[in-house]
Amino acid sequence: MKKYRKYFALLTLVALVAITLTGCSGGDVNSSTPPHGGLYGWIFQWIGLPLQNVMLHTAHAIGGANGAGWGIVIITLVIRLILLPLMLMQQKKSVTQQEKMSRLQPQMKLIQEGMRHKPITPEQQMQLSTWQRELYSKNNVSLTGGIGCLPLLIQMPIMIGIYQAVAFSSVLKHATFFGISLSSKSLILAIIATVFAVIQGYLSLIGVAPEQKKTMQSMMFMNPIMTLFFSLSFSGALALYWAAGNFVMIIQQLIVTFIITPREKARIDKELKDNPTVEVVTKEDIDNLFNANVSAKENSEEKTLHDNLRNRNKGKQQRKNK
Repeated sequence: MKKYRKYFALLTLVALVAITLTGCSGGDVNSSTPPHGGLYGWIFQWIGLPLQNVMLHTAHAIGGANGAGWGIVIITLVIRLILLPLMLMQQKKSVTQQEKMSRLQPQMKLIQEGMRHKPITPEQQMQLSTWQRELYSKNNVSLTGGIGCLPLLIQMPIMIGIYQAVAFSSVLKHATFFGISLSSKSLILAIIATVFAVIQGYLSLIGVAPEQKKTMQSMMFMNPIMTLFFSLSFSGALALYWAAGNFVMIIQQLIVTFIITPREKARIDKELKDNPTVEVVTKEDIDNLFNANVSAKENSEEKTLHDNLRNRNKGKQQRKNK
């Protein structure tokens, strides 16, 4: 279950985004009156209104019906470029953890098989958990390494701001991008955003060890499904934001897959030559753990049988004496 905790945390955070966006108008989205108080009023004043001005100026500068949409694309590119160093750093950490975990798979498999052993006592479970913790700590593997939720948290106010910018502007409410309304839900933009998410997910599996690939495949399917769901749930402006963002994610994933990952693998190979993987548990240790319990049970049963025979013989002797 531990390997799914980060996915559960991500799903929880995305659900929070959905709930937040659902109420981000602070009132009736059909009204042109923006929120003035509370969190949403603060976001509109400091994020939504500046983004609204950027979109309006971009629409005016570019001209034509697609200007506002290009404004959203430009905003997305700028945000993604700002986040790119952080995202690449976190993905590098994720690659490092994956590579180190792949070296620990033989020992992890022994522990996992031990956990599935029936019967198993609480003491045996505790010993297996202790070996797992030691395996991670002695080999410098962090359970919290890899991609975190910070990039999504940073983008939350931006998403709310874009939603507000379109919802509370009489001009942007009627803006389109290649004929697609930015204020209404858009199936076309949702499909485009989802296709980009699928491509990014496929690229992320290239060169990954089979053991990790099984776990990552669930995330590969989860991301496009969530992208489709949320793109269809909100305005075309947000769907366009996700589509442009996922396109940048493809470029980012190409950098990770074909530049960062090979370099990190080579570095870890060199590191492990100098500091080989520490062996914490062996097949013999697992066998001894469960055989000790069987032996103790057999000894207990043998002692019980011996005591019963002794008591029976003692009873016979007493009857003879009478």
